[in-house]
Amino acid sequence: MNVVERAKAPTPSFFKIVRAIGLALLAISGSVIAAPIVLPATVVTVAGYLAVAGGVISAVSQITVDDKAKKEQENQNKTRDGD
Repeated sequence: MNVVERAKAPTPSFFKIVRAIGLALLAISGSVIAAPIVLPATVVTVAGYLAVAGGVISAVSQITVDDKAKKEQENQNKTRDGD
């Protein structure tokens, strides 16, 4: 199974929640980095690390596959013998 197939395959519900958390981290850190006010360098650095962490968390949780749902989906797509 290649990466594209994994991304299109069903994702377990736990990893959907983890993906949402990762995207939230990414959005919050992006808004902190792009803030029009002057922030301490430490805050901007931490926001940069959170952006990377959010991106990695989202990517890993997106390519996690629910094997049971994938097998059910494959069984529905198969033709039946004798029909």
